[in-house]
Amino acid sequence: MKKGKQVNDDNEPPTYQEATAGYDEMEAQFAWDDITIRRTFIRKVYAILLVQLLVTVAIVALFSFCAPVRFFIQTHPGLYMTSYLMFFVTYIALTCCGDLRRQFPWNITLLVLFTLSMAFMMGFVSSFYNTKSVVLCLGITALVCLSVTIFSFQSKIDVTSCQGVLFSLCMVMLLCAITMSIVVPFGYVPWLHAVYAVAGAILFTLFLAFDTQMLLGNKRYTISPEEYIFATLSIYLDIIYLFSFLLQIMGGGRE
Repeated sequence: MKKGKQVNDDNEPPTYQEATAGYDEMEAQFAWDDITIRRTFIRKVYAILLVQLLVTVAIVALFSFCAPVRFFIQTHPGLYMTSYLMFFVTYIALTCCGDLRRQFPWNITLLVLFTLSMAFMMGFVSSFYNTKSVVLCLGITALVCLSVTIFSFQSKIDVTSCQGVLFSLCMVMLLCAITMSIVVPFGYVPWLHAVYAVAGAILFTLFLAFDTQMLLGNKRYTISPEEYIFATLSIYLDIIYLFSFLLQIMGGGRE
């Protein structure tokens, strides 16, 4: 009887606790792997972004402080159109061609060309403003970016769920742009341009918070760790557009 009882016990199915004993450990391991991948992704994005910003600031400083370079680019506007064409082509390639932006070395090559073209355009625009205004706007942009980054890392507010607000501000920007295109040929309206610039600065500050939280991956919407080029591109454009709108608000023309 004892032997039969022993055989019966061996044939009993495992309990729920026994069957799921290793699931908690596996789930914890998967969560740790996800955190590690996300942290590596964030470090990679910010490393590339830092290089982009350093290159942009260097070109803006060169075009603003070096008088011979400033005179040359201002008297050759065709260079601006060439850089804009390069910007447009590389931007379309990086945003619309998902396979291309994930394929090394084409993704890095396109990103380098994109960064150089955008930096050249920002340098060209900055050359028409007072040097002190350019430095002031660079400093304000840096402070805003630092504040938004800290907010995105620490805040529990989910900016990624506020797509309706961003869409509404985009519509305001579009209406302002259409109104300016109609009114400007008949005369410059300072207050209308100021409203447009302020709306643009607010919009891209919110977009910076939106894209930063998408990068962090702890909110409603996240971006895949495979899309480090797209994430870098998005944050870089937010910062550049923020700087350009601040320049329109506070920048003084060069005498």
